[in-house]
Amino acid sequence: MLNESIKMALEGMVSNKLRTFLTLLGIIIGVGAVIAMVSLGFGMKENIKNNISKLGSNLLVITSGGRTSSGARLAAGEGAKLTFEDGEAILKQVDGVARMSASVNRSYQLVAGNQNWTSRVEGTTPSNFEIQSLEVEEGRIFRNNDLAGRSRVAVIGKTVADSLFPDGEAVGQLMRINKAPFQIIGVLKSKGQSGMGQDQDDVVYIPLTTAQNRMMGITYVQRVTLQAENENIINEVQAEAEQVLRTRHKIKDGDYDDFTVRNMAAIMDTMMETANSITMLLGCIAAISLLVGGIGIMNIMLVSVTERTREIGIRKALGATYNNILLQFLIEAMVIGIVGGTLGVVLGVGASFAISQFAGWNTVISVWAIVIAVVFSVGIGLFFGIYPARKAALLDPIDALRYE
Repeated sequence: MLNESIKMALEGMVSNKLRTFLTLLGIIIGVGAVIAMVSLGFGMKENIKNNISKLGSNLLVITSGGRTSSGARLAAGEGAKLTFEDGEAILKQVDGVARMSASVNRSYQLVAGNQNWTSRVEGTTPSNFEIQSLEVEEGRIFRNNDLAGRSRVAVIGKTVADSLFPDGEAVGQLMRINKAPFQIIGVLKSKGQSGMGQDQDDVVYIPLTTAQNRMMGITYVQRVTLQAENENIINEVQAEAEQVLRTRHKIKDGDYDDFTVRNMAAIMDTMMETANSITMLLGCIAAISLLVGGIGIMNIMLVSVTERTREIGIRKALGATYNNILLQFLIEAMVIGIVGGTLGVVLGVGASFAISQFAGWNTVISVWAIVIAVVFSVGIGLFFGIYPARKAALLDPIDALRYE
């Protein structure tokens, strides 16, 4: 009887092509929209994860500036309280810190031959290249002896190299930074844009001591970056680093810190939670079309019951029970849900690829999203098919045979 019911459902769909198409359309669009929207959401999460991973989820970024006794907050980088020695003290005293770098930065005019360019110049330490996963394409990075000797050497990003040396061969050339000559010793591999749209290749790295003493005339640093051995101990490292700084800066209990610590792992968790909420919102909005498709199934099946009233009466007169009629129409609703869900998967996957190719947005197709969407389409078909099926099963056979 189950096989016969499925066969009758398929025959009914084939014999009423236009009605079947209109019934399926709502389910197809609903399932396709759910898969496409969820794919966009997962793609956004993957972008966030990749961007944070490039920076390192096991990083702590310490900047000078914090709340004062009056309650006002200084901007990050202000206050002139943070020093390279602070970073060294943390590296020595706090267990679990793998690397430390300190840096200052300012925008300067760059000149090479008849070319000029304005870029961010960052004075930093050699360990910064490992912390930020910066790789050299040509030449080398500066070393500790360059730091100790306040050498006028520079490692430049790809954007700076292309702008100042369009013919190539930047390594070994001289470049002026704010009229001071620097020798280019390395060109970095391209990293592209950050998640905030900033060109990560538009930068010049020089030794920290050179930037402090020869360029800016300062003794403090704007940022200290700590790399923990792994992200599982990042909170413990943060707490100990804050205590070391409070001790060195003679901050009394109850007073506000004169520094700010940003935990990249916490930032990543917050952004991922936001991305999850957006993904859920997109999925719920798309799922509304599935409900509309379910209502379409119910409406079309009510029409089908009306058209097949005499058929139902004949079947009941020949001995069909309430459950036989109910099962027949529920199977028809389920078949519609399965066929519509399958076609919707094809539409959703195709739409995801199209969005990725033509709009340039990253999409990640989730197998679970496909499974859930198909299950929901079948469930919605059964749910909205119950009322028409019960209406058909409750028909009186005598009234059904008299129906014109």
